[in-house]
Amino acid sequence: MDTSTTNVRGAAAGDAADIARIYNHYIEHSHATFETDPVHAGDMADRIAETQATSLPWLVAEQAGSVLGYAYASKWKGRCAYRYSVESTIYLDPEATGRGLGVPLYSALIHAVRTLSMHSMIGGIALPNDPSIGLHEKLGFRKIGQFVEVGYKFDRWIDVGYWQLVFED
Repeated sequence: MDTSTTNVRGAAAGDAADIARIYNHYIEHSHATFETDPVHAGDMADRIAETQATSLPWLVAEQAGSVLGYAYASKWKGRCAYRYSVESTIYLDPEATGRGLGVPLYSALIHAVRTLSMHSMIGGIALPNDPSIGLHEKLGFRKIGQFVEVGYKFDRWIDVGYWQLVFED
């Protein structure tokens, strides 16, 4: 995939169907998310709007007008003292994985989060997931912990590891 033709931009309500299509693949075929029921485009549009209403970024990567992935930041926790930390999420169209699209998309998210004067970005990864671990570590995240058997999907227990990127002042 030629990533030079990739456009990374803020998500819009009109992207919700494509984003839901991408996410629903992972709901139905992967343990990368612990959701188990498909998400409708209207619900995804609400999620996008809710994130953007908090002034946090929700980005999409597109090529030739097709959305091939998305990434967003959300509050890490609700308590005030956590206000400088966010959780990051990225999903790529299954046909677009392994082609270098994750780096420009996730890099754009990191840049957007840094401009908000955040201090820490945290990525949770359902394990095993070597491609996601590789992406996080390539972009400077380091593993800071792991919860054992906290999710149950597809008739098995799943661990979740956490990778963190601390922004230097």
